[in-house]
Amino acid sequence: MLDALQARANELWRTEPRNPGDMFSSNNSRTAHEQIRKELAQKKDRQKKMLESELFNIKEKPVSFITPPSKYLTGLSCKFCAPGNSESQLDPSQKRRDVIDILKVTKHAGWRPNASKYDWGTWCPHMAQSLRLKSYNYPQVSQSVMQDERMRTAIRQAAKDALEEKKQKLSECHTENDDDFDETEYYDNMLNFNENRAKKLLAELRSAVSEALLRTTSWVLYKLLPMFLSGVAAHPAHIEMLKAASNKMPNVPMIFLPLHRSHLDYILVTFILCNNDMRAPLVAAGNNLNITFFGRLLRGLGAFFIKRKIDPVAGKKDVVYRGLLHTYMQKALVAGHDIEFFIEGGRTRTGKPCMPKSGVLSVIIDACMDHTIPDALLVPVSINYEKLVDGNFVYEQLGQKKKPETFKSAISAIWKTLNSQYGLMRIDFNEPFSLRELVNSFSKTNEIGSRTGNRHLLQHNLSTSSLYGTDVVQEEHRVLVDRIARHVVYDCASATSIMTTNALAFLLLTQFRDGAPLSVLVEAMNCLRDDVSRGNRDIGFTGTSEDVILYAANLLGPSTVTIEKWGGQTFIRPVTIIPNVIELYYYANTVVPFYALDSVIVTVANNLAKLRQNNGSLLEDVGVSEDEICEISKQFCDIFRYEFIFCKPCQNFNTVLLDAISTLSDKNIVRKPMIEVTEEETRANRIAKFLENDNQIDLSDNSLSDDENANVWKRSLCEKQNIFLPAEKHCDRIVLMTVLAPITHTYLSVAKTLHHLVGCNSIIENEFISKCVQEITYRLKDGNCKFGESISTDSIRNCIKLFEKWNIVDISTSTGARLLSLNPIYNSVAGVRQTVDRINRFIPL
Repeated sequence: MLDALQARANELWRTEPRNPGDMFSSNNSRTAHEQIRKELAQKKDRQKKMLESELFNIKEKPVSFITPPSKYLTGLSCKFCAPGNSESQLDPSQKRRDVIDILKVTKHAGWRPNASKYDWGTWCPHMAQSLRLKSYNYPQVSQSVMQDERMRTAIRQAAKDALEEKKQKLSECHTENDDDFDETEYYDNMLNFNENRAKKLLAELRSAVSEALLRTTSWVLYKLLPMFLSGVAAHPAHIEMLKAASNKMPNVPMIFLPLHRSHLDYILVTFILCNNDMRAPLVAAGNNLNITFFGRLLRGLGAFFIKRKIDPVAGKKDVVYRGLLHTYMQKALVAGHDIEFFIEGGRTRTGKPCMPKSGVLSVIIDACMDHTIPDALLVPVSINYEKLVDGNFVYEQLGQKKKPETFKSAISAIWKTLNSQYGLMRIDFNEPFSLRELVNSFSKTNEIGSRTGNRHLLQHNLSTSSLYGTDVVQEEHRVLVDRIARHVVYDCASATSIMTTNALAFLLLTQFRDGAPLSVLVEAMNCLRDDVSRGNRDIGFTGTSEDVILYAANLLGPSTVTIEKWGGQTFIRPVTIIPNVIELYYYANTVVPFYALDSVIVTVANNLAKLRQNNGSLLEDVGVSEDEICEISKQFCDIFRYEFIFCKPCQNFNTVLLDAISTLSDKNIVRKPMIEVTEEETRANRIAKFLENDNQIDLSDNSLSDDENANVWKRSLCEKQNIFLPAEKHCDRIVLMTVLAPITHTYLSVAKTLHHLVGCNSIIENEFISKCVQEITYRLKDGNCKFGESISTDSIRNCIKLFEKWNIVDISTSTGARLLSLNPIYNSVAGVRQTVDRINRFIPL
């Protein structure tokens, strides 16, 4: 004890005080001790303030994300985002495991594996399964939303904005009564008004999950779904994977992100999860579905209704609604709810994945970054139907307005659905990713890209939607959210199973527009199945190709595919008249993204070779530089930035292009001669590459072996070699060029329609779209375009976005209408001609 006291006294005596005079004080030891405590307290206070500053200003600082490592993250990462921290969550042997029809499995005693034959579930399996659903707590969060500081701040901000707007109006038109204006009273009135409005909006927004309704709906679906679907196919291994991930990261919400094809999507996702003992997620649904009876039904199943248009007045943010939605979702996440929303925003009208709307996702990312939740598991979900349950979107593609949902239309649609057949529905839950790991990965990529100026990423559009109430969101944060959203859409599209109707429609529109005998189609179907399987895409059907083709043709119906008998031989032909071909193109578009990049490369290589072909020379003898193909392919891909996502944001697009060329070379669609490189040439090329990259490559890098280094520099040399087009694969190249040709013709027609804007002030966007449809129709009649599916208002709008991005078209808003006008630089015949030429160079020659 004495030794401890003496050691403590010596420690205090050795402490150097700030004021030397304190050493001669009678209370010198006590003063020194208090000084130490004071300094420690000040240090702790500084650290606390610094931490708080990081938390509250995280979006205002360029790439300063708080992403501490988590012990739960192992394996829950993308292999491109975090190569050292990812592993396959699904056993490779299970990836091709036979799917099950979840509508039929309940015949075995309500899914109880060892049930007795006397178990009542054996006789009433549907009811037994529905009653045996696992119970979960679904807490209501509405009461806490209005008390949240974010919500109070949004209400005060709205009142303040209203007061400023009122004062501005009074200053513009001053009258004698304006002197009696009481700012305080008006501000208080606006506070009350916005608070009451927020309560009303919350009542319309909130979900009210009911376990009784979940069980009842489950039983009803078991009875109704077999009436119009031949089955609902799912991988048991996918559910097991989700459960394992949930156990690996307990108390972390799952965010289900399906691509949106039908109103049936969110009901079936909830149905499958509940019947596999998983929690029913809260589902973000458009308020257009909040109709009589059905709105209350969906609310009880977990739906919360979001406005289709967040800001009712153009150019003015509705801070109350934004703050309300943001707060409600964060409270739901903290309360332990899983969430499901459609990252495309609405249903796809073309069959292709739409570009993501990242507003809702930004709320979840914000909650993760400011540690409102520890993390979130993003689960991309792929859904596909052999035949679309909701009908087709043909008339919307022709320019007609979408009809709003009503109780009468819903009842009519349900009755029609129950009396029709739509084939098989397929759902795939993809590998879940840790959101925090994605944020950490992309933030590091941004730092490296900013430091080296060498990101090598394909340019893309940024979503302009944001749900932040009064927050200031920096561009770096928008880029982060958009990249994660595009990552999810890419994963969903890559994992979407190709159904029978997709395969047949794709073959008919790319290879056999004039029809073909069944035997020829069988051979083409076999090749397509092999090709898709080698590309790690899943085929959502089994059986012989002949049976598959006949089944798909009968399911699509005579309005899109005709079956004829000629001389004892079956002949199948697509209906290529408008609007029938547009409906068929919807089904083909599920396969199109799989071949989109190949189509870009082959089109570019073919056009370059034909432009350089001399009189009398053979096309297969004309070589085209691989570097030039890559550079022009990037320009082609940039044109389709609003149509396709060609690679993950975490991938190097140059590498993706070169890998695609190598794959085409392996198939002999293009020929890439191998070049023997000596050791001296390898060394010389390595030094040249070192100089070209401004000494950014370390020649002493020992991370690769000698053989690997040699392969790297051989590849560098081969990048400069020529690519040739073998004559025996000419037909295959025509097929690949046809994949993107309809969309290219759409863009060319939009460019030609710009001449209507020359010399005029502006034109309403919908009127311009109608003129574009007319232009495509004229080109079809003249024979300049042979693709009736080129008529697509979605692609026309995407092209307008592209021209706005290129500063060719200016868009303004007046009285709620969008107005188009030409940028002064392009407001001439020559300017329009320049734009037409820019697109026309990618039309297959």
